[in-house]
Amino acid sequence: MMIAALLVTSAILRVGTQTGHVLALEKLTSGAAEAADAGQESAQSDAPMAMSPDIEAMLAAFKAREARLDQREAQIRDRMNALAIADEEIDKKLAQLEAAENALKQTLALADSAAENDLSRLTAVYENMKPKDSAALFEQMDPDFAAGFLGRMQPGAAAALMASLTPERAYTISVVLAGRNSSVPKK
Repeated sequence: MMIAALLVTSAILRVGTQTGHVLALEKLTSGAAEAADAGQESAQSDAPMAMSPDIEAMLAAFKAREARLDQREAQIRDRMNALAIADEEIDKKLAQLEAAENALKQTLALADSAAENDLSRLTAVYENMKPKDSAALFEQMDPDFAAGFLGRMQPGAAAALMASLTPERAYTISVVLAGRNSSVPKK
């Protein structure tokens, strides 16, 4: 937005400087016509008219202003080119980040899938073991860990396993199972 405003300002100033230049030349031309009408010698009319110091100063100021505007326009063009290059670099980096994010999502999905497959397989192994054999393992497990497997098992296999555990261990695992979802929001 600022660049557009600067470009519009530049155009207005250029038109303004050209108008001043044209007016100065018109004044000089009209002055020459008046001098010719007054009957001055033809040698004087062929010689270039001398400009008044005010007009010379004005023309010099306009030329200096135009040079400054040209320089400013060049700076703005250079800045716009630099911004365009920076935008391209940002777009490339963003595309690389998006690709890395997608690759990471795929890796995480694969890891989650593999972990779920491992848990399902181990749960099936515990379900297919004799309850007395699996009970010996579950007696050694942390109650939270054991409750996780029991929660995934078929109810019949889980019941046979719980019946094979010591009453204290079965109670501890039951408390963990009962309280697992108690902290889930109800609304």
